[in-house]
Amino acid sequence: MPDDTGGTGDARHRLPVPRLLARRMGRAVSDFRMIHPGDRILVALSGGKDSLSMLALLQELQRHSPVSFSLGVATVDPMSPDYEPSPLRGYVQESGLPYFLERQDIFGRARKHMGRPSYCSFCARMRRGVLYHCARREGYNVLALGQHLDDFAESFLMSTFYNGELRTMKAHYRVREGDLRVIRPLVYCRERQTRAFAEAEGLPVIPENCPACFRHPTERQRMKELLVAQEQHDPRLFRHLQGALLPLMAKGLDDADAAREEIPHE
Repeated sequence: MPDDTGGTGDARHRLPVPRLLARRMGRAVSDFRMIHPGDRILVALSGGKDSLSMLALLQELQRHSPVSFSLGVATVDPMSPDYEPSPLRGYVQESGLPYFLERQDIFGRARKHMGRPSYCSFCARMRRGVLYHCARREGYNVLALGQHLDDFAESFLMSTFYNGELRTMKAHYRVREGDLRVIRPLVYCRERQTRAFAEAEGLPVIPENCPACFRHPTERQRMKELLVAQEQHDPRLFRHLQGALLPLMAKGLDDADAAREEIPHE
């Protein structure tokens, strides 16, 4: 039976986690006080390189941390025509962790109710609501999401350019109801690092496959391309961005702005 009580899990899933990735995540967990003794953490696993890497890193941290915490895993199936999450079930269950597959017709509702060709913001909010419900139902008090430093930088630019606000996602916040905390342990990690780790370890990555987003490039993709071009000009770009974004990432855990957080317009 799956056991999330804080054990070390199946030895077959003890992946050789790169030191730099582990160090960066460990520093983020410490800096933002993400994990408390006795926490029950539900890991949001989409099947992308980032969430799979985060799961492996959290399992490694669980084995070595003096702070006792437990892990479970949840996948939201939005019922997009090409999304097939079945490979994730066996992968997670081999590690001895509880696994919850939440099937909701988010894609269908987005097509019905949204007038824009890209449904990204709507889908993100709906997915998060499903994960909140799963966490409450199964007795988890923390939800772990897999956004990394590149995502934080892109969200900042989108919020600045299109909303006129100095905002980005929060590294650690409490939901409005106060019963759940949301953490983003990869906040100091780069996307290229999670990609390299996932490829090196042969993780069962499910490619992004939303037909709406492929047909209509999102604003986030445009921000990504802008950052790529600027980093080629100045390799120190993300080091500087991390420092500049730190006050926005770290806005108070009980702050009302954090509690109503939404991913900026896509």
